[in-house]
Order: sequence, then structure tokens, then C-alpha cells
Amino acid sequence: MSDAGVRDRINLLWDSPDENVNKDFRLKLLHVFAIAALCFASFSGIITPCVHADGGEQALLQADHAAFESGKSLGSLNDKLLDKNLIWTDSSGNTRNKSEILKSIGSGNDLSVESGQKMLHVHGPVGIVQVSSERVYVLRIWVKPAATWRLLIYHAVAIGAPPSTAPNNGNCENPCNTVPFHPQNENEAEVIHTYQAVERAVTAHDSAEWGAHIADEFFAVTSNSDRPLDKATRMAGLDQQKVGGIAPFPLVSARMFAFGDTMVMTSRQQPVHGLPLHATRVWFKRNNAWLEAYSYQTTIQENATPR
Repeated sequence: MSDAGVRDRINLLWDSPDENVNKDFRLKLLHVFAIAALCFASFSGIITPCVHADGGEQALLQADHAAFESGKSLGSLNDKLLDKNLIWTDSSGNTRNKSEILKSIGSGNDLSVESGQKMLHVHGPVGIVQVSSERVYVLRIWVKPAATWRLLIYHAVAIGAPPSTAPNNGNCENPCNTVPFHPQNENEAEVIHTYQAVERAVTAHDSAEWGAHIADEFFAVTSNSDRPLDKATRMAGLDQQKVGGIAPFPLVSARMFAFGDTMVMTSRQQPVHGLPLHATRVWFKRNNAWLEAYSYQTTIQENATPR
């Protein structure tokens, strides 16, 4: 719905002669259509839907709009909108921190920001924004440590290129049994153990065991595949042993950021043969168990700057 359409609809209801359309109801209508105008705002000609927007989602929409409303021109992206631990990874695997991104913005360098169809989910102090445009998928993770939303993760994945890695030959010592990560607390230990259980299930093609550690809303995308995967598709692929693209590659390093019952995990993985990967995973703790919900994996090209 266009802005003009929203205004016309509001005016029609506001000026209704029906006495049943009282002022309180009219004010509620204003609120509803204001949300509609925000959720269906046009970003460079792309319609951006919103399933529903409560108070937290409205604030997140506004923060994300303020940061990325200008498409590839990010003059409005500033220090206050970026978390101190910002990790920004483009579709070539270039990874930069907050100071590097602010420097790029200040110098007018193009950050290759993608716009497109948007989905938004709020999980307490963590906001998940997913953007898809043709063959590029972007994950933006916002966190709310205090009163305002701040961008923690920008992760872009381009799909459709020939695989840059080869599956391991059944050897999964790392990450299945050992990993070069030392958890700092119980939650980190539980997440890394669950991550290893997921990778062991992948190696064994055990879809039931894999599914026990995966959230129903699971979404995964990797540079080494030609399409994203949901939970059902991935489980069917494990059963048939035909779906490639996501394999247990050795873990080189990892970082974790905890926000209540949500854990954001970033990592670098190095296949035995092929280019390394930068991965972002999001885990939710439900019924005392950590479940993997989102997985974005980008091949680090040879000319990229990994971190």
C-alpha cells in the first residue's frame, strides 16, 4: 500500500459519519495504519513486509530503516547504531570491525550493502533481520543491551557459485570430538557441545539426531550451495545423502555473544581442501536445550580480508 493509499484510508475512516466509529477506535486505526505504512515502506522500489509489529519490532524496524534506508549509501549509519563488537562480513568474505566500518563510511567507500525482501523477528534483546535479493542473502543481527538497538552482525552470503570446498572424507575429529574453543561459562559450553552434536549427526547422516538440536524455524544458507535450506529439506538431504553444501569442516576459531536465552556464534572453518568459511549461527535455549535456528556461511575468497 502506498503512503497516499494509507492516508486516504485513514481519512475515510476518520471522517466516517458512523457514530460507532468513535474517537478511541479512530486512534487505534491511526496506530494500525501507521504500522502498515512502516512495514510496507518502499526501499529503493522493494516492498518490505512485516508479519506483525509490536513495540519491540517497531523500534527494530525503525533502527534498521535508519541504518539502511539509503541502500548502498550509508551516511546515516553511525557510531550510535553500531555495537562495540560489530562484525561485518560481505559476500566475498571480507570481515571488518566497528572502527573499520566507520572509517569506510567516513571515506565514502562502497560497502556493497544489499537491499531486498525483508523478514524480521525479535527474541527478547535480539532482533533478527533477514534480507534476500535474487541470489544474495543477508543476516543483520541487532542487540539491545540498553535502551536502543545496535547492530552486532552484518553477514552477506552469495549463492550459486561452484563449490569452493570439498567434503571431508569422513574424518571429523574436529569439530565432532575436539575444537579449538575454550568456553568461558556454562552456556558457552552447552552451545559448543550442541554444535559438536550437530556436526556428528551430519557426519553420520542421522537426520533424527540432527533434528533434535535444530529449531523448527531453522534457516541455513552457504556460498557452497545453490539454495537456502530449511529444517525439513536438510533432514531429507541427510536421509538421502544427496544434498551437499553444508558439511562439518574443521573449526579454526569462534566467538560467542550471549543475550539471555539467545547465543550468537561466529566462527571460521577451514576445509581440508578448499577456501575457508566465515559462519554466523544463532542459537535459542528452549526447554533447557540449545537449538540452532540460523546459519549463514560465506566462503572467504583469496583476496578477502578475514578476521
